[in-house]
Amino acid sequence: MGANDERGRRRMPRWVPPGVEVARNYRRDWLVPDLRAGIVVTALLIPAGMGYARVAGLPPETGLYATIVPLLAYALFGPSRILVLGPDSALAPIIAAAILPLAVGDDERAVALAGLLAIMVGAILLLGGVLRLGFVTDLLSKPIRVGYLNAIALLVLISQVPPLLGFSVDGDSPVAEVVAIWSALVGGEAEPIAVAFGLGSLVVIVGLTLLRSPVPGVLVAVVAATLLTWILGLDERLPVVGALPAGLPAPALGGLEWADVPGLALPAAGIALVAFTDTAVFSRSLAARRGETVSGSAEMAAIGSANVASGLFGGFPISASSSRTPVAEQAGSKSQLTGVVGAVLLVLFIVLAPGVTEFLPSATLAAVVVTAAARLIDVRGFVRLVGMDRVDAALSAAAFVGVFVFGVIEGIAVTIGLSLLAFVYHSWRPYRAELGRVTGLRGYHDLSRNPEGERIPGVVIVRFDAPLFFANGGLFDDFVRSRVVAAGPEIRTVILAAEPITDIDTTAVDEFVELDDWLASRGIHLVIAEMKDPVVDVLRRYGLADRFTPDRFAPTVGAAVDEVTGTLRGDLEGTKWDGNGPERPDGPERPGGPERPGGPERPDGSEQPDR
Repeated sequence: MGANDERGRRRMPRWVPPGVEVARNYRRDWLVPDLRAGIVVTALLIPAGMGYARVAGLPPETGLYATIVPLLAYALFGPSRILVLGPDSALAPIIAAAILPLAVGDDERAVALAGLLAIMVGAILLLGGVLRLGFVTDLLSKPIRVGYLNAIALLVLISQVPPLLGFSVDGDSPVAEVVAIWSALVGGEAEPIAVAFGLGSLVVIVGLTLLRSPVPGVLVAVVAATLLTWILGLDERLPVVGALPAGLPAPALGGLEWADVPGLALPAAGIALVAFTDTAVFSRSLAARRGETVSGSAEMAAIGSANVASGLFGGFPISASSSRTPVAEQAGSKSQLTGVVGAVLLVLFIVLAPGVTEFLPSATLAAVVVTAAARLIDVRGFVRLVGMDRVDAALSAAAFVGVFVFGVIEGIAVTIGLSLLAFVYHSWRPYRAELGRVTGLRGYHDLSRNPEGERIPGVVIVRFDAPLFFANGGLFDDFVRSRVVAAGPEIRTVILAAEPITDIDTTAVDEFVELDDWLASRGIHLVIAEMKDPVVDVLRRYGLADRFTPDRFAPTVGAAVDEVTGTLRGDLEGTKWDGNGPERPDGPERPGGPERPGGPERPDGSEQPDR
């Protein structure tokens, strides 16, 4: 993006919808990819909308309305540039369970209830966006995203095997579905013609992608399969998508009463949670892969706006699509214009050519989804996690198993809980170090990593790399006491390098006071170095200002040692550098010393925490 575009972006007020900002800074080289992606993704929008409407117990045309209107709304309000919204397999069963008992077999009432449900879902999400509750997505770390996307990809692949091979199965879970697929294959239920179209489409899509064809393989496969089915008259011998129903999006909220609202309140809250969590994880994952950032609160408000719009014009609750979005990305989508193109094409199809999809094989659509979902699989990312951090790898595996076995929301809830436990575990047993002098090295360093290092006579310097809270206060106390005991009876001062301690809670502060009392009983003075002002304020708020007086705090470890020894460490034997730098010509070096050639160092002169 050019300099003028960047200046224009900076001048945009915060209240301006993201779609307006993208339009203002739109680049010409995005147009062709966006048009191409919009055309390609339309081939999936049609059957997906109709199919999920049936699952929700609604007429098929409502699925198209729940695609057209949200795409336009999200193009204006959505923060993600390529996210494709529409009916979702995770929401459809919840919608059916919510509205069908209240509709009592009346299709028109069912449509109205679905619209009301979408409006209520949207209102909940809009309120969450205004209150900036999107921070919940910050709990979804990289390991969770890797596991989530891998599980989503596998679920999509499993669901597409039956249509790819020309048969159908029933299964209450992915495992049951896999068993049913295997039984169908063993029983010879695969349709040869459907297999030929499905596998042939896969070959075309993958082949043209590998050859980097300027014409998308998805588009070639869809057009070719449709033409062959029509020319050879195969629509009676293999499953096809079928003709589009007539009708355009319009309000369909007649016959509703206020009494309907309480009955839909709980389902609306549940759908809002599912829709936002699913969308937020997917949006953040895609943004991270593209080097972009997405605000969780902005995403929440955008999904809310799209749901309200869907409900007002004959649709039902929607969320992001984990199958159609990858197709748009694969086709080169650059901005929300892709969704607008898809919405416009859907309208044109409904009005001008509702029978075009009558000859599109379901096997070809399955091949399109399979190739798109396969791109979400990140085995290398998981392998890297295994090599980097076993806890993160375990979190990723838990996300995968949770989503695959229990469902998207249940799986993510489990992994968020595991993430919090992992955080508590790391904070409960953080890295701890005793620091000392190392000849020829500036500052103070971990003696366990530098066996040649030495304690300063009469002084123990300790570092605890975590906030002090109820779970690790006792560990901190025990660690400091053990270092003092190991150093011997000549110790008269303990210096706490407190820079990593970013907070102290009411439980840990009791341990801190007990430690101070224990040290004082042995004639040992505790000095706190580099403690951040907000943490000092916490101690004062706890009523400890009289105990921990200003003279007990030092700006740096070096300054604390200077005060204790009464001389600059540069004058001590065996050291080349004082932790605060060599003495300046006009007097003692200021705390922190001069910067090294590589840039400023940490206040205690050390490298990053030794681990």
